[in-house]
Amino acid sequence: MSDAEREGERHWDTLDVERVIEELDTDPPGLASEEAARRLEECGPNALPKREPASWWRILLRQFDDSLIFVLGLAAIVSLAIGETVDALFIGLVLGVNAAIGGVQEWQAERSSQALQGLIRTRATVVRDGETQDVDGEAVVPGDVVLLEAGYRVPADVRLLASRNLEVDESALTGESAGVVKDEHWVGDERVPIGDRRNMAFAGTVVNRGRGRGVVVATGTDTEVGQLAEDVTTVEGGDPPLVARMERFTRLVGVVVLIVATITALLGIGVGHIDAVEMFLFAVALAVSAIPEGLPVGITVALGVASRRMARVGVIVRRLVAVEGLGSCTMIASDKTGTLTKNELTVEQVRLPGGRTVSVTGTGYAPTGTVLQDGHLPDPDVADELSRIARAAVLCNEGALYQHDDEWSWRGDPTDVALLAFGEKLGWSRRSALDRYPHVGDRPFEPEFRFGATYHENEGETRVFVKGAPERVLEMCDLKGVDAASGACLREEVTEMAQQGYRVLALAEGTVASATETAQNTEPSHLTLLGFLGLIDPLRPGVAQAVAAAEHAGIAVTMVTGDHPETALAIARDLDLADTAEAVMTGAEFADLPPEAVGDVLETTRVFARVSPAQKLQIVEAARNVGHFVAVTGDGVNDAPALRQANIGIAMGKSGTDVARDAAELVISDDNFATIVAGIAAGRVAYDNIRKIVYLLVSTGAGEVLLVLASLAAGMPLPLLPVQILWLNLVTNGIQDVALAFEPEEGDVLDRPPRDPEERIFDRLMVERVGVAALVIGGLGFASFGWLLGQGLPEDVARNHLLLLIVLFEMVNIGNARSETVSVFALSPLRSPVLVAGTSLAMVVHLAAMYHPVGQAVLGTAPVGFDQWVVLGGLSLVMLVAMEIHGWTWRKRFPRDVTGATSRDTAIDRPDDDSTDRNERNRRRPDSDRND
Repeated sequence: MSDAEREGERHWDTLDVERVIEELDTDPPGLASEEAARRLEECGPNALPKREPASWWRILLRQFDDSLIFVLGLAAIVSLAIGETVDALFIGLVLGVNAAIGGVQEWQAERSSQALQGLIRTRATVVRDGETQDVDGEAVVPGDVVLLEAGYRVPADVRLLASRNLEVDESALTGESAGVVKDEHWVGDERVPIGDRRNMAFAGTVVNRGRGRGVVVATGTDTEVGQLAEDVTTVEGGDPPLVARMERFTRLVGVVVLIVATITALLGIGVGHIDAVEMFLFAVALAVSAIPEGLPVGITVALGVASRRMARVGVIVRRLVAVEGLGSCTMIASDKTGTLTKNELTVEQVRLPGGRTVSVTGTGYAPTGTVLQDGHLPDPDVADELSRIARAAVLCNEGALYQHDDEWSWRGDPTDVALLAFGEKLGWSRRSALDRYPHVGDRPFEPEFRFGATYHENEGETRVFVKGAPERVLEMCDLKGVDAASGACLREEVTEMAQQGYRVLALAEGTVASATETAQNTEPSHLTLLGFLGLIDPLRPGVAQAVAAAEHAGIAVTMVTGDHPETALAIARDLDLADTAEAVMTGAEFADLPPEAVGDVLETTRVFARVSPAQKLQIVEAARNVGHFVAVTGDGVNDAPALRQANIGIAMGKSGTDVARDAAELVISDDNFATIVAGIAAGRVAYDNIRKIVYLLVSTGAGEVLLVLASLAAGMPLPLLPVQILWLNLVTNGIQDVALAFEPEEGDVLDRPPRDPEERIFDRLMVERVGVAALVIGGLGFASFGWLLGQGLPEDVARNHLLLLIVLFEMVNIGNARSETVSVFALSPLRSPVLVAGTSLAMVVHLAAMYHPVGQAVLGTAPVGFDQWVVLGGLSLVMLVAMEIHGWTWRKRFPRDVTGATSRDTAIDRPDDDSTDRNERNRRRPDSDRND
């Protein structure tokens, strides 16, 4: 299909019905079956492009796509080339374990995500060969005539030919929470946005009420939703911070290995007592020391543990690295409808004639709650008026609300269902109301008349109940006894409710002369005004607290919605995101901003309304360009491009569309925004634990490097064999670093500002701690090895004692690793039973290697006497003393740094009275961290 043809198809709303029929070469009675089959062959099935689920072997191979894995693989190849088979097997084993752990986790997450997609295929009712047929949705072709009814999902993009009281929920496509009333006679122009094309019904949307008949103008990827799905495949998202940090860390490791090997060669040549082969073995030993072989497994386990913690609170992790990414986000760009709100209209306020206001408690369609006047149950007169307005609400209604096995179900227009829930709260069910007031006629709601009416028999007379736009219903009411000032007050009340973000409905009742009047569809008159109802899509429970917690954690929460500015402002007020209309910016206004103003707008604006999918994408890109690490939440097809463009995409699991879930790295199974905050906490804990693992492994490796270099410079033999270094890095340290992955959080991680996405793992604190620990391991290890050799012990015996000493250093250092700034004596080991078990297991494993013949043969180990245990154990405690002294000096130098958080002011704070305190809280680390 050419671009011109596609452009033409995307503007069918600009053509009248006759031109549409002509362009599609179809007939109002429908296509012939043979012609439909030919078009299906030509155009292909009516299906969206779907990404094939990753196979298990692709997921497994993905675990090797990491720079550190490449370095370790190269080390294994070199070891194998020089005949060090045991070393190569050790490294190969750790790579296999890492791939297995990560692969299993991501495979399970992928299966969970696929399970959310549902197995029910869309069906469509079409007219072919002059007869109505039910066909598979994928068999619908351009030119098909389709029939639409309440509850149907629109199978393709349809130009309406006829409609009766047709209203469509397009929230999944546009983000607009209110249903769109359709009119086949309306004709637009190419500038009309999707949400305002009243003569079109779009694929994936749902019919709220009424009936319609239309001709299919686009299927599959040519539909509006199909175009969005294709856009998703062309948008590239940002890498999580952990990926960038590990890339930098791997480059650092590579440079260190190269420098160490060069120094080794120079020293060997300078000393002159080592031949080329032995010098090469020295270089290999140093390289093995410098590479933290256990780090991939440790990181994978840490992310896996965090992933399972997230799963317990309702977050499905599709990619492990997204775990830490969520903890690093500095901005959450959230959809409103279905994410912050329930996507269930609720009557929240009632205004009765005379200026009396009644509040309605309970949210959503389940009719739990009551009505209150000034915080108390209404007096009898008010209760009687409320009963009358509730009766009108359930009688002038086309929806259904029913209870089955203690669960409430509904169908129909959201407004009608909200009115039924309101009626139930006041004791009026639709069934009981119809039993007392049998239905004899109706006048369906139509856009041009802006009201609907139903007629009912009661005690020999015909009563009419009306709902509609307030100004329209007021015209029908008998206000002769109301003075001009009171009439103006009524209209002012409506304006006030609308400014509060309510969708306002007026209800009235009256009596008609006879049922004949209903048949003639005469407009009702001389009605009695019952009052005004204020409806709103309410917040999800816990969302306000979750937004406050995210802001407290230094994360800018921004609402990005396709809804009207007034509606967005009402929700934003409840969330403390905005309090005036000026604080809300539309998507068109944002698109017109000069580039230099974007950064300032993102700092001060928390609500964007009337935003199209393309504009939402622009907002996400702009936020990333000014330095934000952006998490985007959403559930609709319209959210998918922004989900993919974001650093972290978060889709809703229950209400989310397949396209949105496929574009996201994380899926919220309960659709609760509050769950995201729990996920952020788990992500921050994961990063804390990764830093602990890095410190433990790198400090040990750096100590080994210093030990080997010092021994070489002093003309001493190799203090540790390569296989012994691998044993330390992969087995004894490896068991403990895996245990560190299970560490619980230190204090409240949500009291910290977000980490700068550009932050290096090796910031000032990490460098100092690694340096102190490496000096203790390298210095005492070198002194001990030299002393043992000076006592006349053979090299293998001295190495055995040195190996045990470093294992004991590791046992002590695991306690230091539990916190970067808190004393080890302030941390109870009972909080970390896994760590206690891991440390004990590492010691038992090394003891087994010392006493078992296989361990003795491979590692050159042997039992040592009690006296040696005492001496070596005492030396290992120097590590504890040294790190405690460093921790004490750090707390003295930087007293506010009690959580290990950075000082970067990356969170964009709202300009309120607390901004100074927030910025002060963000300054946690010394300035030198910014450019280390």
